[in-house]
Amino acid sequence: MSLFARLSGVCALLVSLLAPGAAVAEPSMIYLVRHGEKAAEGKDPDLTPQGRQRAQNIAVMLNKTGIAHIFSTPTNRTRQTAQPLAQTRGLTVQLYDPKTPQALVAAVKTLSGPVLVVGHSNTLPELVRLFGGQPGADIGDDEYDRLYQLIPGANAAVTTVLFTSLPAAGAAQ
Repeated sequence: MSLFARLSGVCALLVSLLAPGAAVAEPSMIYLVRHGEKAAEGKDPDLTPQGRQRAQNIAVMLNKTGIAHIFSTPTNRTRQTAQPLAQTRGLTVQLYDPKTPQALVAAVKTLSGPVLVVGHSNTLPELVRLFGGQPGADIGDDEYDRLYQLIPGANAAVTTVLFTSLPAAGAAQ
């Protein structure tokens, strides 16, 4: 074991002993996206070909971020949006109840590493707020490209960065 590795371990131990009430785990980054384009019919529709392509594009965008945890509502469209990145990263998609967003936020705040949350147009703005971010304007029913990056900072400050996920080739924007 190198001297640096030993010193790092000692420092981590000292921090845990000197500040036993301090939270050790905290996500380093939180990403939130709406599911991809969905079929028009059915109570629990699947993604359309464009939605499946968007899910692949999101996986490519986020693959090198080191996503360590992925959460999705139980609907087909959100699970299908999360699945390409989960498969690439070798992760299991953890389901959450969109009716209890505080429970999801509490669970995520106990984790280490970057986290992806896949939700819906009517649930993402509230989740962004609960995580301390700024959601901006409401998400339209036909808007599938918004990707939030929430960066936790000092004194519980959260920086919100808004990205656009790429649509499928040939899809209308």
